[in-house]
Amino acid sequence: MLERIHLNIIREVEKQGSLTAAAEVLCLTQSALSHSMKKLEQQLGTDVWLREGRSLRLTQAGRYLLGIAERVLPQLSLAEERLQQFAQGERGTLRIGMECHPCYQWLLKVVAPYLAAWPDVDVDVKQKFQFGGIGALFAYEIDLLVTPDPLYKPGLHFEPVFDYEQVLVVNRSHPLAGSEFIEPAQLTGETLITYPVAIERLDIYNLFLLPAGVAPKRHKTIETTDILLQMVASGRGVSALPRWLVEEYASKLDIQPVRLGKKGVAKQIFLGTRGSESSIDYLRAFIEQARGLINQPPRKPKRDKP
Repeated sequence: MLERIHLNIIREVEKQGSLTAAAEVLCLTQSALSHSMKKLEQQLGTDVWLREGRSLRLTQAGRYLLGIAERVLPQLSLAEERLQQFAQGERGTLRIGMECHPCYQWLLKVVAPYLAAWPDVDVDVKQKFQFGGIGALFAYEIDLLVTPDPLYKPGLHFEPVFDYEQVLVVNRSHPLAGSEFIEPAQLTGETLITYPVAIERLDIYNLFLLPAGVAPKRHKTIETTDILLQMVASGRGVSALPRWLVEEYASKLDIQPVRLGKKGVAKQIFLGTRGSESSIDYLRAFIEQARGLINQPPRKPKRDKP
């Protein structure tokens, strides 16, 4: 009946666009691929594809199987990878997704002592999931998500690990630089520089400007933190970033933080995991390291004797 190769074929045909291209990727002949799927269709009693000229269109049953393939295949690949690592005496790889542009510098401070404490665990940081990490968690593409904006869904678990304040960043000679705090209306004549993220995901808009019905004169986007802050330091605009990050760069660049509003904008960094895996020892230790509840790096437990 339904086997892993069938799911691979359905996923690759959809991805590659043709039987020929999918057969190449899967190292099969086109005839073997076609025969395998025809046999499956006979067993299931329903078509997986409908032919439209030279192209294939998934049927309702085919769409359902594609959804199964996209959920199950990454889990099987992860299981095989983990089992191979166990067989080689390794604990595994902790794959971290970043849904937070400025959090990379913070993460480095957590990773260094963690790697020292857990020599049998590798760490892989994937930044391509910025502001799309929930899907990556569900698809088993990552094991842990770093985000300032948790999305609580069944099957996921989020823990706050770090408090910070979101502040305005200005050049030291900027008219707002000497202010104890600023009000939203003071940014109406400014060029606001942010990361290339939808406005609804930007705290400076959601928590400060939009509630006051205010917009900056101009909005520019820059992808990298270093270049963004260089632009602010050269007087090309203002930005909004975590205070801890601004203070780190303030010793190297002509910038300074200014509080957003009299009470400021308080935020947290969260670590998200799949709920079923949140108690895995080396994953749990990373969360504890990040939260700073422990004074010393977590100790690696003794490996079970064979």
